[in-house]
Amino acid sequence: MTLPRLVASDLDGTLLRSDGTVSPRTRAALRAVEDAGVEVVLVTARPPRWLDALADCVGDHGRVVCLGGAAVWDLASGTALDVQGFADDDVRALAADLRDAVPGVALALERTSGPVFDPWFPPDETGLPAHVRAATVEESLGGAVHEPGTVGKVLAVLPGRGLSTRVGDVQRGDVRDPAQEEFFAAVRAAVGDRAHLAFSGAAGLAELLPAGVTKDRALARWSARLGIDAADVWAFGDMPNDLPMLRWAGRGVAVANAHPDVLACADTVVASNDDDGVADLLESVLALR
Repeated sequence: MTLPRLVASDLDGTLLRSDGTVSPRTRAALRAVEDAGVEVVLVTARPPRWLDALADCVGDHGRVVCLGGAAVWDLASGTALDVQGFADDDVRALAADLRDAVPGVALALERTSGPVFDPWFPPDETGLPAHVRAATVEESLGGAVHEPGTVGKVLAVLPGRGLSTRVGDVQRGDVRDPAQEEFFAAVRAAVGDRAHLAFSGAAGLAELLPAGVTKDRALARWSARLGIDAADVWAFGDMPNDLPMLRWAGRGVAVANAHPDVLACADTVVASNDDDGVADLLESVLALR
């Protein structure tokens, strides 16, 4: 087995341990493969504001595919290099249909410039300015309280369900939970083909991306810019929203703690995130050089 030209890894539940940290062993393994000429790209559902602490995991370039594939973020400059988002009118229509389909639903919008939340969206994330909850999300689309930047993701939370959105504290929800499945079915019916419904592991949370926006497509665009084919990419993941990326890559790798659907799809299964599964595979290949 030889090293690929690019290593792409999901963060929560894959590269990060359960406490939200990157182990010294994993950091060292990522540095070693970059020193060997391999491009390392993090691919995550996280928004840009949750990425600064991980800058030293992506070598000198500091680029991350974030928001589930809606943006490529440059950590060094704090700017978006590529954004695939919703038009404001499309967000208004989606929000109206979601509120009709799921009374009491709590919505949030994620832009590369920052979020805006319904006032009743679960307030688990600390350190955000008060104005992000000053109005419903619809009122942030244009007008005096407009937040700059394209909406990359729409979040919807199951009414009455708490949600942990803090870094390192993502809940590993059971996608077969009946209430959650009923919620997802209602969301799918409301949005139709206007948005892609993703599940990254937070219980009670539906993540809506623009139609055609997925981790694999964002990674494919970025790889093409670097002149790297899918066959020369290894992708690591743990949740259903990682499946398209794992199928696209030349080698799709699941950590042992992955969702059953991901384990069934993977070309290779490595140790869990808490046992440094990503590092274990990279180290074993480096040792053969």
